[in-house]
Amino acid sequence: MKLAGRAILDFLRRPDPAVRAILVYGPDAGLVRERGRILAQSVVADIADPFRVTEIEAKALADDPAQLADEAAALSLTGGRRVVRITGAADRLSALFADFLAHSPGEALVVVEAGDLPGRSSLRKAFEAAPAAVALPCYGDDPAAIHALIEEMLTEAGWTAERPALDYLKANLGADRGVTRQELTKLVTYLGVPGAGVRLTLEDVEACIGDSAALGLDDLCFAVTGGDTAGVERTMARCLMAGDGPIVILRGAQRHLQRLHLAAALCAAGSPPDAAVRRLRPPLHFKREAAFRHHLQTWSPAKLATALDILTEAEIACKSTGAPDEALCRTALLRIAGAARSPRR
Repeated sequence: MKLAGRAILDFLRRPDPAVRAILVYGPDAGLVRERGRILAQSVVADIADPFRVTEIEAKALADDPAQLADEAAALSLTGGRRVVRITGAADRLSALFADFLAHSPGEALVVVEAGDLPGRSSLRKAFEAAPAAVALPCYGDDPAAIHALIEEMLTEAGWTAERPALDYLKANLGADRGVTRQELTKLVTYLGVPGAGVRLTLEDVEACIGDSAALGLDDLCFAVTGGDTAGVERTMARCLMAGDGPIVILRGAQRHLQRLHLAAALCAAGSPPDAAVRRLRPPLHFKREAAFRHHLQTWSPAKLATALDILTEAEIACKSTGAPDEALCRTALLRIAGAARSPRR
């Protein structure tokens, strides 16, 4: 069974007890891990319990395929249903899981975590076709989900945020659920216990949220629209090392170009550049405004539409052609950076 939209959240809140195996996959590695943990805890509250939870890396499973059925059929010494967690799964294990799903030995819940899998993925198809299995995608948080997570974690720590601080967090977090949680945890630890009536300020956030969040991706996006090909190569390498996959990078570039497209359209309709930039939500960081206004002089709405098409085609190619994702992503970004140096039209 394949889940999408609202059905994903409903299933996470109340997993179907008839489901024996769940594939959790997607480009947001942090969200994959978080949802895998939530699903495991729906059966075993303490997922560190060695008697009821077994974790197996996909490589170990490939070396010893019998482990899957053995662990799924094993009984807990302390009683209760068991959980088997598989990490790092990929299509090379699809035949093994197809056979397991056809026979489903034992009673354990099997939670399988994987990276981004294209629509043609044989592993996805195995889970989507099995009546007692579910394929659950994990894509990057949308603005509403990022806002909700920020509010949730700040509220738990006793903090409320001023609007500029909240806008800054929403603009600079969200590429990966795990990184977002780490950055917010670092922030509330740095702030400590709030005093009466004290609110989180923009200065507080700027002092704490650093390059380990989406700021590196922001640097990459500005290098692309600024025509800085050397900067694209340098900052893309940094983003990849920080754990941002090609799909995350492409979507970050899409969001940046969409904001530039909106501002360019406002300017084309007669709005002064300063006024167009002020209308963006969430607002730009003041340190980025000068570069953004400069890029407005280079990029017309027509050029931006073409650039967005390039990014969309690159994302589709990453998911469907089998070509190296990083190479496809790099080529698309360098094409757009090259276009930034051509005359505005």
